[in-house]
Amino acid sequence: MKLALDIGLVITSVLMVVLVLLHRGKGGGLSSLFGGGVQSSLSGSSVVERNLDRLTVFVGLIWFIFIIGIGVDIKLS
Repeated sequence: MKLALDIGLVITSVLMVVLVLLHRGKGGGLSSLFGGGVQSSLSGSSVVERNLDRLTVFVGLIWFIFIIGIGVDIKLS
């Protein structure tokens, strides 16, 4: 059980990093300091971005469940 939770946590962690990096910058960060924020404010939210948001939230919830599962497994051991 512990091995399955650990593998699931690693997979969802890598997926979270990839999904967060796929998001478009919303401005206000370091990219807008160097002029990268101009083009992000001109385009609206597309269907792909909304689906990417939903997928990121879903993977984040699964990631959180794996963390809770590992914590419970450590507490019971």
